Amino acid sequence: MSYNPLVSVIIPTFNRADKLPDAIESVLNQTYKHVQIIVIDDGSTDNTADLVKNYPELEYHWQKNGGQASARNKGLKNAKGPILASLDSDDIWYPDFLTRCVEKLEAEQLDFVFANWDQDVKVGESWDFLSNDPFLKPYHQSAKDHWSNLNDQELRALFLKACPSPSSSVVVRKSSIVSGWDEQINIGDDWCMYLEMILTKKCKAAYTLDRLWRKRVDEINVFDGRKWSEILEFLHIADLKIKMDKFKHLLHKDELKILQQRYMASLVELSKHNLIREFNFPHSMRLLKRSFAIDIPFTLKAIPNILMKGLGGKVKDITTKLNKK
Repeated sequence: MSYNPLVSVIIPTFNRADKLPDAIESVLNQTYKHVQIIVIDDGSTDNTADLVKNYPELEYHWQKNGGQASARNKGLKNAKGPILASLDSDDIWYPDFLTRCVEKLEAEQLDFVFANWDQDVKVGESWDFLSNDPFLKPYHQSAKDHWSNLNDQELRALFLKACPSPSSSVVVRKSSIVSGWDEQINIGDDWCMYLEMILTKKCKAAYTLDRLWRKRVDEINVFDGRKWSEILEFLHIADLKIKMDKFKHLLHKDELKILQQRYMASLVELSKHNLIREFNFPHSMRLLKRSFAIDIPFTLKAIPNILMKGLGGKVKDITTKLNKK
């Protein structure tokens, strides 16, 4: 690659002194060397500040705890390169991650690219995450030289349904970012940022199923460390409501309907959880009331569907346990 643009790598961190060195060294070990490494310490109370003194190559900024979006935005303000990447401080890039991603981004002047990864689990071996992703799978057949390209309409359809590109997987052109990471968002601030790009302009992107990084998991991961009920409450209800309000003027009627129906289904799912698992009848009814306020027929249809889906899962668990005996 004749053009060698500076890549600003933002590493937001909070009390990750045990894992942060691995993330930093995975950037230093990249075959692509023209990088600016920015560590944003989001108010850590461990020995992060002392640890980063071992790495004179990087820039270190401390801020009062404001969440991952706030930390990434501080990194964005200090980024000098035309290309950005945000590596979570508990994740690891493999050596060719930046080389492969920057080459693709620049060769076709894309807005962003993202790469598949090895997903760690709390018990068992890591696994290939994107190859069987149901939302991404229809686009696999278009792959050429290990990359699948996505046009603006494909990106709209895909990212309104799912986010197959967590922060550590993405390399993005700084000029394509509209307003950065939304600091109101609880979990999916990266998803919100991609949506804003995709809905505001005709974006072009690409992804590879080659696994170029590793996502590590523990109890304090913003997403993987949470219970399913918390994911529902924060990502699929609170965050989704923020996105619907923020982007409603950019959405077609059918697109807004997709988001509203996912929002209502999540309200019903969380209502079921509060009723059956938490025995919290009043809160369960409040959640249902919020769904009914949007669309009564859809909510009435969703209730038995979600109950039957939950019952089917229980039957499957019981059957599996019986077969093991």
